[in-house]
Amino acid sequence: MLSQLHLLSLLIVFISFQAISALHASEVGVVDWHKSFIGVPRFHSQNVAPSFHRFRSGKKSTRSIVLSATSSNVLGAIDAISGDIAWRYVFDVSDPIVSYSASNDTVVALSGPGGAVFRTFDSSTGDLLVEVRLHEPLEGLLSEPVDLGSRLIFARSVDGTPEKDVYALTNGRTLHRLDALTGQAKWKWSSEEDLNIAYSRIAQTSSTVFLLGLVKGPSAFSLHVTAISATGEYLASVDIPSSISNRIDDFLALSDETEEDPVLVWLENGQIRFASLSPSLVGQPKALKGATFKSLIDISLTNHGHFLALRSDGAGMALKADRNSKGISLMWEFEDSATADRYSESIYSGGLDKDNKPYIGRVFWSHVLKTASAHVYAPHAANGKGMVRGYTFPFDSAKHGIIKHAALDGASPSEHVIIGRFVLTTSTGAVQLWQHDRMQWSREEALAEVELAEFIELPEQKVVSTSDGEESFFERVSRQLTDAKDFPSYLVAFAKRFATGSYVTASSPAAVADGALVRDAFGFRKLLVVATRHGVIYGIDSSTGSVVWSRVLGLGWAASVGARHIPLKVYLTSTISDGDVPKVVLITQRLADNGLVDTVLFHIEALTGQDAEGKTEVHSPLEGIDIVNGEILDSFLLKGNQKIVMLIDKYLQVYLFPDTDETQTSLQALTPKLHFPLLAAGRVLGHQIQPEPSFTGKYTAFSTWTTVLPRDESIVQIFRRPASEPVASLGKVLGDRSTLYKYLNPNLVGYITSIRGSNNMATACGLYVVDGAKGAIIYHAVLPSAAGKCDLKAEFTENWLVYTYYDGDISSSGQAKGHRLISVEMYEGKGTNDKTRSSESSVYHNRSAEVTIFEQSYILPYAVSAMSITSTKYGIATKDLIVANSKGQIQSFSRRLLDPRRPKSKVTPEQQEERLIQYDPVLPDDPRRVISHTYNIINVHGVITSPALLESTSLIFAYGLDLFSTRVAPSHTFDVLSSGGWVFFSLSGILENTTKKTAGKRKDMFYAYGYLIHLIKSSYYAGDTNSLY
Repeated sequence: MLSQLHLLSLLIVFISFQAISALHASEVGVVDWHKSFIGVPRFHSQNVAPSFHRFRSGKKSTRSIVLSATSSNVLGAIDAISGDIAWRYVFDVSDPIVSYSASNDTVVALSGPGGAVFRTFDSSTGDLLVEVRLHEPLEGLLSEPVDLGSRLIFARSVDGTPEKDVYALTNGRTLHRLDALTGQAKWKWSSEEDLNIAYSRIAQTSSTVFLLGLVKGPSAFSLHVTAISATGEYLASVDIPSSISNRIDDFLALSDETEEDPVLVWLENGQIRFASLSPSLVGQPKALKGATFKSLIDISLTNHGHFLALRSDGAGMALKADRNSKGISLMWEFEDSATADRYSESIYSGGLDKDNKPYIGRVFWSHVLKTASAHVYAPHAANGKGMVRGYTFPFDSAKHGIIKHAALDGASPSEHVIIGRFVLTTSTGAVQLWQHDRMQWSREEALAEVELAEFIELPEQKVVSTSDGEESFFERVSRQLTDAKDFPSYLVAFAKRFATGSYVTASSPAAVADGALVRDAFGFRKLLVVATRHGVIYGIDSSTGSVVWSRVLGLGWAASVGARHIPLKVYLTSTISDGDVPKVVLITQRLADNGLVDTVLFHIEALTGQDAEGKTEVHSPLEGIDIVNGEILDSFLLKGNQKIVMLIDKYLQVYLFPDTDETQTSLQALTPKLHFPLLAAGRVLGHQIQPEPSFTGKYTAFSTWTTVLPRDESIVQIFRRPASEPVASLGKVLGDRSTLYKYLNPNLVGYITSIRGSNNMATACGLYVVDGAKGAIIYHAVLPSAAGKCDLKAEFTENWLVYTYYDGDISSSGQAKGHRLISVEMYEGKGTNDKTRSSESSVYHNRSAEVTIFEQSYILPYAVSAMSITSTKYGIATKDLIVANSKGQIQSFSRRLLDPRRPKSKVTPEQQEERLIQYDPVLPDDPRRVISHTYNIINVHGVITSPALLESTSLIFAYGLDLFSTRVAPSHTFDVLSSGGWVFFSLSGILENTTKKTAGKRKDMFYAYGYLIHLIKSSYYAGDTNSLY
């Protein structure tokens, strides 16, 4: 019997240590997640548009990637098979990508004004091999588009072997020959002719390179060509008689792998004209007789002698440089490609197969069939006669908008078989790869450009079902059999829990096993509603980062002319706590292509993405309400008997949503208490609402106070406290038992301003905290600008203000350049024990602007791209400052560390009682503060926080080029026992009681074992929630 007792003791200790050891397991990927993106591809020019690149990955195998320069200023490579990011390189904002090119295992790129910087990357890994500055950025010619006058092309070798030299055209007039592997310049040639010549194209043979550009004339542009030898000697130049109206797209240079002279092709008055380019630049232009054309299209096959032209009726015609006839010949006319109401405008592209043979593709939408179609033409197929293959594929236009660009990769495994792969870029920012009629993968790259985000609380899981009335015997048996269906899964879960000590804890994943969109035990799982710049709104599971739903924002009447939405505000108008389905209101500014601007409101059910107004079908674009014809000055969420969205237009008229008799009555009751500031040129004006509507039937706002800014100062950013934040403590008790009362004026608004100099650049920056009810300036600071900009970041909660800036001034020997963080605390009155009731005081209270301010400066090791402050359910837990830095990290700084009252001298006993620590201006780069662990989170420009059900825990979501979510416990998990703590304490009690009894009493042994089983089983049924609080 004693041995059985020892066995029980060992079992209890084993289970306890199993549970306790889980506390120290890595939480990376369990309590957090990270999603990487490259951004939405740019496609206005073939210099930067998506393209396939194939290179050898072994002796006999090849690998394909999709290269693209994106609107996020990233050069990225996507694996063509999996759709995952193979590699990416993030360029600085001041260093825009202007051109890239790829050959074998090398990718080269030009960036910066005029192509100032040359870089080389490894095709497989993206490793940066070379970085060379070709000219100073200030010497770069600014152009629109930014890639005009910049181009890259790999030099052609004499013997046909792969060449590692690159021709780089920069600033529209300088040609470099560079070694791609070392960046060494072989030679450089610059035009000494008229600066009105802007070169933009390159053609070549192995011995000669030709620069093609335009010269501006009185009414049109004319062509100019310069020939340079492969060793850098000037050969000749000539003005070609021509008249071009579109200077960018109406001329092309065709060459191929032979040593034949390249061909210059241009469009002039609807006619295609061409001229052969010899080193001596002699010869006469010729014209292609027959049809008239409206445009030429570069399909990335000019180095293989192919291009496409649109006939005057819109029909697409594939043409090539014909060496036999010394001219241009037609290869193929795409069937039914002429402009028609039945089809959308066609998108054309070119691609190569593994043998370097060209293919030409066409993608379009059929309005009749309601599906997308593709044609792939292979000039070499059917014994050189050419062959085309056409098919449809199920592109979802309701979910992904319209196709904006297509990149083609071809294959021909046999003489009469053509396989095409298209990478599509859509109007919603999606990037998809289609092979025939099957989508291989899809990437929602619009999530790299999130503008607004909001956490949504999920409903609880329904675990019990009941029935009213008495049950018959058969109904009872049926119900019990139905309930028993979960017993096997319970038994397996129980055995696993018992053997491993794995219980639901604060470190457990928040996702629900069955995939239902419900809350977990601790409220860690929520829904994120995010709005992007590309007219798409998403619902994202905050526990995994997976997209639950997405909706395209409809354009309303502007769909016929084209438009785009700019997200302005998102409001949570109903929640689970209200006993209703969670709903959000998204306010956007719709910019139509005809110049008209409207304000549109979308009412959305947050859990499903459906139209809360019930006017839009699920599989159609989400149509909004044109609530204001024009721009708005601001919008607010009013919280009375119900939540009301209030918008103010430029005529100070008030618009409500929902606009009902009940909301009108609620607004009328709230008008005496409503105070809000609005911005005007060089001023901030306080406003209230008239108590009665005007003759138009709408309420209007009127000005109550004005704060005039200095002449050269303008507001660039607004910040406010979080709405309805809980305040657990109204003051701070000091070591001498006196009290500082928090300044909690609910009307405070913060402004960041730019003070401009004579060159219109910011010479300094300002930060104001203003009482929005009466216009009093509560806090003001003048700060240095950084590189002529005011890129300050500020956060405000309760009485705590934190802001960061870059200080490049050195006014004394003890100062150094660096990033500064200022921590400010505001307290009521003129000192301790001076209570003015700032949270309740009237606008007319004489002491409402009396504030005691403590502030302190700290030095940060890195620049800050975004900030936020943790929030908890009741505001009891300590607040942490969450910082996204330029190193790609998310850091957490304790408020205690940033306390502006930290003493600069030795800490006194009274200060020790307040847990103050001695002031140190440097915030060290401590890896323990990095809550993003090893994730590299790039270009974060927004961070939001949300409380969990546990008071100790705050949820965090950071967005920028990447998305990242985690949770933190600033005061540690004081309201949760550790993963093994409850087991340890409960079972140790059993052990203690059992050992006190006589070892010979068998019933005690059965009692101990039975209680152990009962304890574990009951914790399972309770969802582990009660035992962990």
